Formats: sequence, structure tokens, C-alpha cells
Amino acid sequence: MSPDVEPHGEHPFVVAHRGASAARPEHTRAAYELALQEGADGVECDVRLTRDGHLVCVHDRRVDRTSSGTGLVSDMTLAQLRELDWGAWHSTARAESRGRGDSGLLTLEDLLELVLDWNRPVKVFIETKHPVRYGALVESKVLALLNRYGLASPASADLSRAVVMSFSAAAVWRIRRAAPLLPTVLLGETSRYLGGGAATTVGATAVGPSIATLREHPELVDRAAAQGRAMYCWTVDHYEDVEFCRDIGVGWIATNHPGRTKAWLQNGLTGQLT
Repeated sequence: MSPDVEPHGEHPFVVAHRGASAARPEHTRAAYELALQEGADGVECDVRLTRDGHLVCVHDRRVDRTSSGTGLVSDMTLAQLRELDWGAWHSTARAESRGRGDSGLLTLEDLLELVLDWNRPVKVFIETKHPVRYGALVESKVLALLNRYGLASPASADLSRAVVMSFSAAAVWRIRRAAPLLPTVLLGETSRYLGGGAATTVGATAVGPSIATLREHPELVDRAAAQGRAMYCWTVDHYEDVEFCRDIGVGWIATNHPGRTKAWLQNGLTGQLT
């Protein structure tokens, strides 16, 4: 495996997918704080650009599903997005988050500061979304922000605190060309896409299939390792899938349940803990 994102240990390392998003509203401070408290080794976020050029942690093109508003993220300013309620839709978090002020919109800068101030090293896996209105500007803004925090040119790639990911091969190439020591993950759904040509062409240091793709093509792990690449798998929420990923040697698994997944792994998957 590539040392760029390879974990050190005997089990997969756990990445909190949009934070502890099963228990808290995704991409909110509440979700990420819980994930960090539960021992996540990494946190994952999706980033989009606002109309006035800010990087915000939002998965969908539209705000409708995860906020009290409606419309495109790219049509709205940061101030307009901050006026929305990003937590009320999540029924399991309503009572606990009400009035605490931790279910608002997060910028990527907010998330970086939260993670970098935490009491132990945690990686931030940043996914850039494509196609988008602003194209390559998304990667440029991500790199500029990582540069500001001293994260774009790590002294040692294996100790990098940031990883950039995308389903877009062009986006991964832009990152590799501008910041060659920064770890990257080429995400995808087809084994042919992830297994050779595209990942090699863009210089991705890891590949990222879904758990469904990996179950159909478990040979991807060995193929990636033979090419010097790590394996990142999403979204691994079920006991059987965590066990499967551990058994075939996946390096990083993204999950909506970081605390539960960590507990399963730390207990050797000897029983289905709740």
C-alpha cells in the first residue's frame, strides 16, 4: 500500500462519514464533535463553493434535503446559508441539539480548525464535488486553504493531516499536479475504473470503491496494493461489512457510525455490539 494514506495498525482505520451522521445532522459541528469524541481516526466532508467563494461542507447541490431552505448552494452567499437551520430535519438530533448552536452550517475552515485543535491527530478527508458551476476553482480554493494552514505540503506524506478525494479524475490530477505530497483518493463505482488506468494516469495514492463494488470485486485491494495504493471504502455501516473489510485488508473505512465501528474493531469483531 502507498504510505500516503496507509494506517498503522492491524485493523481498518475509521473515517466518520460527514461526521457521526447517523446520530447527528450530517456536516454539522455536532456530528464532527461526536465523531472525534468517539475516537474516529479521520473525518470526511464534501465541499462546495458558495456564490461569494466560500468552501462549505454540504453534500447535495441543493440545500433542500438538509436545511430549512431551498435552492442551489452555488446560488447562495455564505451569509444566506448561515441563516438556515441545518439540524431540524434530523429527528434523532432535534432534542439534543436544540439551543446549543452546534447544528449550523460549517465551512471547511471551521472543520479544519476543529480537527487541528483536537487533542490527538485526526485526518480530514475532503471530497470535492463535480460537475459544479465553478469547476477547477473548487480545487484551487481547497489548496489555498490547506496552504494557509500548512497542510498542502506535508514534510512527510504518510503523516499528512489532509487527504483530498473526488469522483472526478481531473480533480484528483489537479491536486496531484499542484501538491504532489498531498494524499489523494480516486473515488468510483466500477472496478475497471479504479483498478488500473485512471488511478495510474492521475497519480492517485489511493482508490475508493463503495462497499457494494468492493464486495463484487474484492481483488481490488490486492490490485491496489500491488500498484502502491491504499484502499478507502465507503459507506461501511453494517457489522458484516466491517468484518469483510478487515478480513481483506482495507486500510480506511468510511462509516456513519464511527463509535460503533471503532468498538467492533477494537473488540476484534467477536460479537455484534450495540
